[in-house]
Amino acid sequence: MYLVELERQAWGKEATPSIVCLDSQSVKSAPLVKESRGLDPFKKVNGRKRHIAVDTLGLVLDVSIAAANSADAVEGCKIMKRSSDLWSRLLKVLVDGAYQGQFLHWVKENTGALVEIASRPPTQQGFVPIKWRWVVERTFAWLNFFRRLSKDYEKTIESSKAWILLANCSVIVNRFER
Repeated sequence: MYLVELERQAWGKEATPSIVCLDSQSVKSAPLVKESRGLDPFKKVNGRKRHIAVDTLGLVLDVSIAAANSADAVEGCKIMKRSSDLWSRLLKVLVDGAYQGQFLHWVKENTGALVEIASRPPTQQGFVPIKWRWVVERTFAWLNFFRRLSKDYEKTIESSKAWILLANCSVIVNRFER
């Protein structure tokens, strides 16, 4: 987390975020991966689901890895339980429609943050950039530049999480070079 705080301060922002975006990405698992593996019925992906929380710069604040058939709201609650104490300035959490229900109630009861569910207008087709929500999608795109993250090759979820955090460190260090 310390490296993320340095990068935020380099951009003239406070060390802790006031807006956090949560989203998930389903990725295929390599054939020998057995732990935490499932089938995402909506995306038709047999593997794992990466849940990440990012700030408005797209920096990864927290990661949760689960089977692809896990509910986004449940994993979102795990991230919020683990990290909400660290985000003392948190005012708003941006999520998509998959985080309704349990997640909304948990955030309302346990933090002072407002949950904003953003989705594309029903009249639009395909990808539509939604204010601040595109940041988490861009972070997933950055992760795809790392070959090791193109598919989930890791036998354990701890190792998978570590590779995502390492990729985040690489993104930050590359920004420092400029």
